[in-house]
Amino acid sequence: MMPQVPDLMLEMLEKQYGAAEKEKILAGFVRRRVTLRINTIKTDFQAVAAELDAAHIRWEAVPWYADALVLPDVREDAVRALPMYEKGEVYLQSLSSMIPPLLLSPQAGESVLDMAAAPGGKTTQMAALSGNGALITACEKNKIRSERLQFNLDKQGVKRVNVMNEDARQLSDLFRFDKVLLDAPCSGSGTVIIEEGEPPRRMTADWLKKTANTQKALLKKALTLLSAGKTMVYSTCSILEMENEDVLRAVLPAFRAEVVPVTHPMMEHLPLLPVKIPGTVCVRPDEKHEGFFAAVIRKNK
Repeated sequence: MMPQVPDLMLEMLEKQYGAAEKEKILAGFVRRRVTLRINTIKTDFQAVAAELDAAHIRWEAVPWYADALVLPDVREDAVRALPMYEKGEVYLQSLSSMIPPLLLSPQAGESVLDMAAAPGGKTTQMAALSGNGALITACEKNKIRSERLQFNLDKQGVKRVNVMNEDARQLSDLFRFDKVLLDAPCSGSGTVIIEEGEPPRRMTADWLKKTANTQKALLKKALTLLSAGKTMVYSTCSILEMENEDVLRAVLPAFRAEVVPVTHPMMEHLPLLPVKIPGTVCVRPDEKHEGFFAAVIRKNK
């Protein structure tokens, strides 16, 4: 029998979005197509497309990101078997998770903090976007995950990244960064996949409250470490207001911080959910995208 989405999540989705939008969200909890990011530190679009063609793997371009491809007919194992994967020339990554680094737009010479970096998809993407020139501090509190992060950085040919096996909330307030990426730990409410044999996702009111409190603490630390006048990105793979807009409302006023409206070309192509804070982005899950929230924030003091 097909498992159900947790009752609490169904209630929250209907309260937040209404019955019709909730049904669209549930219809998007399907097995997603394989997507990858071309690692421009080591290769380019033409070389990757040629290797996929030679392997008879059909690919589709992504209109809002030239370094991303959708592979509609294969599973991830087919990509892992390719030489370019072994050489770190491509990275298996969901399209939605590519959004925060694009919004942050790290540049060569900038100091960047990645507060919850493992396994390294966004860290390596930021390195590539900056031409391997950004000075990135990547935090991961779990030792095994931090080792996996370092492995992926090495495999992708990433330079100028300092991996810290540390809870980012414990970083000294004396640090200052030009940009901060906080892809916060969350309920994963946007990444549910309903299929036979998969157990229901754990979700209780107490657990969600604890998760939201962690997100608020991390955002406070992010804004403390962000230099005045600079920007950061807050993101989650959740589509629940209590982990997204509510977190921003609770934290931003104390730092005289404000949301900078997203104007990226991606906005014309993404399946979007309504948001309670104008200028933020919430992606509706579908066969190509995980549910995802992102906000660009400027610190004004």
